[in-house]
Amino acid sequence: MSSSLFGKTLSELTQIVRDLKLPDFTARQIADWLYKKHTAHIDKMTNLSAKSRVFLSENYSIGIQQPLSVQTSSDNTKKYLFPSVGGKYIETAFIPEGERATLCMSSQVGCRMGCTFCMTARQGMQGNLTATDMLNQFRSVPEHGQLTNIVFMGMGEPFDNLNELMKSLEILTSGYGYAWAPKRITVSTIGILPAIRHFMDNCRCHLAVSLHHPVSSERRKLMPVENKYPVQQVIELLKTYDLNRQRRISFEYIMLAGVNDSQQLACEVVRLLSGLRCRVNLIRYHAIPANSSFRSSDEQTIQQFADTLSRKGIITTIRQSRGMDIDAACGMLSTLSKHQ
Repeated sequence: MSSSLFGKTLSELTQIVRDLKLPDFTARQIADWLYKKHTAHIDKMTNLSAKSRVFLSENYSIGIQQPLSVQTSSDNTKKYLFPSVGGKYIETAFIPEGERATLCMSSQVGCRMGCTFCMTARQGMQGNLTATDMLNQFRSVPEHGQLTNIVFMGMGEPFDNLNELMKSLEILTSGYGYAWAPKRITVSTIGILPAIRHFMDNCRCHLAVSLHHPVSSERRKLMPVENKYPVQQVIELLKTYDLNRQRRISFEYIMLAGVNDSQQLACEVVRLLSGLRCRVNLIRYHAIPANSSFRSSDEQTIQQFADTLSRKGIITTIRQSRGMDIDAACGMLSTLSKHQ
């Protein structure tokens, strides 16, 4: 099976052309065809010599794959099913909202992190996506040309697949790639400390940290990662960076009735985040199959929680639920049924 050119960084393309005894400048020409001109065929790379195209075609393919299916929500959110590694599948959500058009991209097939409120976690870990798989979601949705924002908040923990994530971010933001401004891209994590440090040091995209409970002993019941990487340590690390308007740090907080939505815990969130320039996104809990132990906080409780944070100077938003009727809302993505 031939390897994919799409999803390769400029340095990787340079190594490929050197291995094929082609001139180094060919790498930048290939990148231009892949990421600027969106070619789907090597033989269309007309500024490469015929000999170069033959050499490439004998060893490589472009590697673009179209979505297998799409579901459309009553709110116009769309959920795409893509083929992926090892005969597995991933889901990608397109979320239009006013002048914004956001693509929620996956980084893994399933997830190993075990968060108790998440459907993707129920699937378990079934494979890491390559940069090709990640960028294929961006390249192959029909709405590609409309996109204004990307969030790595789909299936998987992005920082559990750090190398491929960083390659995809490089291609998205580099001049030889798609040249997107980093502020249009947000990467979500449950708080893998070494990877956060690497990301902050080497990338200017926004960061979203899944918090969901301010008390360590309670957070670990929801999120096993708290045992290895306490969120307090994550916050202390983030305080060491010079944050400005070009680099946003946000905290995601799923509102669970009777679990994390009291006014006392709102004050604990304020205390925990004190001294860090950040914002908090409150998210309604979306029920997943075979889990009746959680329910979403009611609207009044969510608003009161938001008001408490806002009064204490924390920018707080209540995120609108999108795509619930097609299981595309936060925490609902899963392809488990496709693999059984």
